[in-house]
This record gives sequence, structure tokens and C-alpha cells, in this order.
Amino acid sequence: MHLARFARRTLGHLPTPLEPMPRLTAELRRHGPAPNLWVKRDDCTGLATGGNKTRKLEFLVGDALARGADVLVTQGATQSNHVRQTAAAAAAVGLRCEVFLEARVQRDEEYEQSGNVLLDDLLGAHVVARPPVDTDMQAVMDEHAAKLAADGSTPYVIPGGGSNPVGALGYVACAQELASAPVRIDQVVHATGSAGTQSGLVAGLCGSNARIPVLGIPVKQPADVQVGTVHELAERTLRHLGIDDALPTDTIEVDDRAIGGGYGVPTDAMVDAVRLVARTEGLLLDPVYSGKAMAGLLTRIGEGAYGQEENVVFVHTGGAAGLFGYRSAFG
Repeated sequence: MHLARFARRTLGHLPTPLEPMPRLTAELRRHGPAPNLWVKRDDCTGLATGGNKTRKLEFLVGDALARGADVLVTQGATQSNHVRQTAAAAAAVGLRCEVFLEARVQRDEEYEQSGNVLLDDLLGAHVVARPPVDTDMQAVMDEHAAKLAADGSTPYVIPGGGSNPVGALGYVACAQELASAPVRIDQVVHATGSAGTQSGLVAGLCGSNARIPVLGIPVKQPADVQVGTVHELAERTLRHLGIDDALPTDTIEVDDRAIGGGYGVPTDAMVDAVRLVARTEGLLLDPVYSGKAMAGLLTRIGEGAYGQEENVVFVHTGGAAGLFGYRSAFG
């Protein structure tokens, strides 16, 4: 399973470290059995505070450059980590960046102006519009790209989260890193939203013949919907890799109990998880993705889902810049 045949532009500091979390593990064992916890530091990818989207953007931007694009078009929620990293990638390679910020979450003025929104502006992204929630964002982007093309530009449209078979290659590469890790991994756990991260991991581990289960903690969709979304993209990614093997649906593992009130809506469990990891390991999780994913993992540990000898890897997808838009949630 060779990735060298795909267009790619180096943007991140890869491979990222795989580190133990001894103090968090010890703290959890004060209250009951807990596995050995590890963290895959994809918050350290290096592109404008880092995050998981950098891996996807290496292949997406590589494809865009190969196609002669001069402007990237993408979308995300107001505090989108994906939009921030896309803006940074565009700046790094000399492309324009036009973005749409969907008003998925209704919060205060700080949410609307700080955190990733501030960084988008510093990085030179042009916010075309802020459509209301439930807008067909792909249609909006396609329409805008057509206008740009009519004006003589060469646009390249990147779906929300960078989640398509090209972007998912970034997490195929991550899967290869995990498959060759110097520790036996019993499960990989991470936040799942637009599905590119989980789909790439599943496809990459499948293609590497590594029998490591991947658990996604959804931040938006219920489990049955998320399983279908991930499965469909994982199969498309395998075909993009030239692998035609059918992927059983039960390969996709999801636990949706950490969603709470919905996408970007804080929960007490998320706040507690962010504080706990910060105070035991000095790691900053984010309130939308990794914070809820850790909350979901902690729930499972509290239920005795893992043995003390098992090794569980938490993929830190980054996003700490979003904390500044959620200051009120942390009191």
C-alpha cells in the first residue's frame, strides 16, 4: 500500500509522537481498573497550531497544485479547525483561500470573533458568507467555485473536514505509523465528525493487515448514521488505494454517548475531561472534538471496558485554539 504515487505537499511535522499518559492513567486507577493510555500527538502537526486536518491537507493541497489551482474553497462551522488549517496551508503554498462559515452553534460574541475566527483572518482567509445551519454547504461551495472559474480563476473545492478519499489518505498514512508502533495497540480512540479521520484509519489498518480496532466518538451524528458515513468513505478510500476488498460494516465501531446536546454544545463531561487531561498531562484538548472524545473514553474506562494490561491510543486531533471561543463554558 504505497502512498508515494499520490500527489502530496509536505505541510506538517510528521510522523507525530506516540507518547504515554502515565499521570492520567495513574489518576484513573485511583478509582478503578484502567488501561495504559497513550496519545498520538496529531495536535503537533505544526500548521498554525496543528491538528488532524494537516494530514488530509497534505494530499488535498498536493492534488490542488497538481491540477493548477490558484484558490482553495472550503467550509466549516464558525470555530472550524479545518478552515483554520486550510487557510494556513493556502498561505504556505501561495494560494488564495475562500471560506464559508456555517452558523451551526449559537453562542456569544466571543465565539463569533476569537479563537479560530481570529486565526482565519490572520492567515488571510476571505470569509465569503456565514450561511445558516443546515445549509447545503457543498452546493454553496460549488456555486461559488463556478463563479470563480467564470472570472478566470482555477478553484479547488475541499469538502468540510477535508473528508473525501483524497483527504482520507492522510489518515491512511497515520494508520501506517500506528501499525509500526513499538507498542502493542489494543484500540485506537478518537473524535469522529466528517468521517475522514476514522475512514482513513480503518482503510489504512485494513490495507496494512493490522488488526487494531478503531473506536470513533461522534461529535454530531448518532451512532447508526455515523457508522454508515464512515463505512461509505472507508470503502471509497480503499478503492482509491486500489483495494477492492469488501469492508464489513461491523469493522466500524462508534460510541455516541458523549454528543450531549449536539455539535459544539458543551457538556459537563467534556469540561471535566478537558480539565483532567490538562491538569494531569499538560495537554490541551478542545471543546468540540477531542474534549468530547476523551469524555467518551473516560466513560468507557469507568464502565470497565478495558483491562489493566491493554494499551489504548487516543488520537489527539488538536483544536485547542477553539477553547478561546468557549471561555464561558469553563466558568
